Amino acid sequence: MVSRLMFQGTGSDVGKSLIVAGLCRLYARRGLRVRPFKPQNMSNNAAATADGGEIGRAQALQARAAGVPLSVHMNPVLLKPQSEIGSQVVVQGRVVGNARARDYQAMKPQLMPAVLDSFARLSEDADLVLVEGAGSPAEVNLRAGDIANMGFARATDTPVVLIGDIDRGGVIASIVGTKAVMAEDDAALVAGYLVNRFRGDISLFDAGLAEITRHTGWRSFGVVPYFPDAGRLPAEDGLGLKSRYDAGGEEGRKRIVVPVLPRIANFDDLDPLRQETGVEVILAEAGRPLPPADLVLLPGSKATIPDLLALKAEGWDIDIRAHARRGGKVLGLCGGYQMLGRMLRDPERIESDVDAIDGLGLLDIETTMTGDKRLRPVSGVSLPDGTPFSGYEMHVGTTVGPDRRRPFARLADGNDEGATSPAGHVAGSYCHGLFADDRQRARLLAWIGADPSALAYEAEIERVLDGLADHLAAHLDVDGLLDLSRGRG
Repeated sequence: MVSRLMFQGTGSDVGKSLIVAGLCRLYARRGLRVRPFKPQNMSNNAAATADGGEIGRAQALQARAAGVPLSVHMNPVLLKPQSEIGSQVVVQGRVVGNARARDYQAMKPQLMPAVLDSFARLSEDADLVLVEGAGSPAEVNLRAGDIANMGFARATDTPVVLIGDIDRGGVIASIVGTKAVMAEDDAALVAGYLVNRFRGDISLFDAGLAEITRHTGWRSFGVVPYFPDAGRLPAEDGLGLKSRYDAGGEEGRKRIVVPVLPRIANFDDLDPLRQETGVEVILAEAGRPLPPADLVLLPGSKATIPDLLALKAEGWDIDIRAHARRGGKVLGLCGGYQMLGRMLRDPERIESDVDAIDGLGLLDIETTMTGDKRLRPVSGVSLPDGTPFSGYEMHVGTTVGPDRRRPFARLADGNDEGATSPAGHVAGSYCHGLFADDRQRARLLAWIGADPSALAYEAEIERVLDGLADHLAAHLDVDGLLDLSRGRG
């Protein structure tokens, strides 16, 4: 049986994804064939696999850390929220339908065979599988039929390490409380815990570790100090958006303003831009007008029509049109590209209950939502300058119209992609990941009059992953974790 170890958390956003990513890099550097796995993920930040599927962005980063290609089996169940109470359900990379939260609870047991199948397939070529849980095992109200945490651990006899986040406070109570509410059989699979995001003198928490161990009987695998470079890695979900993008208003920097809509997706498109010294990325939140901008960037959306309705409800459509009338630059990516057109149609009610809605009218195009989802890596050159790029497509909908005759890019397969306004100050593209390419990012910055830095983004991601691995090696009992995965803990 393959060596395996599962990391669960006392809650969401305690650092599970980055801990697993760092350990993937650490053990891969030791020569092990490491694979990341997350039975169930909920995120609108997804990555396209080479075989035309999709997985959570966190598993894509973890696969990169392990030095292996993406596989749909790394995240067999992906939930992509489309409303406050319902999500699109993706199984082994393919959309199988939509489900309201209550309906999904009844669906979960039917998905366990796919989860176990993917785990078995992934294990065939691995020495070690590092598994990430979802949410928390303390959510015992959701334990029946669980596939994300202890349900999976029990089904595969996988040992568990619990992660607590001291930065948010109450870490002793959160770890001890998790043990208190868990079923005895579940708690028996938890072999230990670690404390994440500690600031200050770690020795001051020695007594805290002793209290946790006294109350739980679990072993401590260490305390991880706060890792400042964590924010330079792509984020999995929107929980950290506000903290990651602040309106600094720094003198001399160009402003890229991004309206934050309820179903924002693939927002890691923005990550490379926020590391540029010549621009500031400002996320405009609900209840406020859009601030002055050198570029308004409309990002991807999981549900374009509902997000367009939300944009109009904020009055941001008026702000964006006024910005464009003054000659201001506007760029739409994926769903944002669709919003820039004259009309969006959804005759099959794929994304909403609205048959058709007027777009912003800044591009002479129309989009019709269709049932087929386009998922694929892409490369090509932007037009008319011929700057190369690579990225991926992940969208539903077909876009046509006169401004398509001025494409944003030409793909490697010879097809034209995207659209540009006659004056050239409004553009849209279905391509995600453009600005991780240093050449394409420099082109965007030149378009708005900003000076690019010497940032080599992909090399920076590798540097940070190596630094994260070193950080964990210095503060965790990584040999003990490896022994635990091999049944010797």
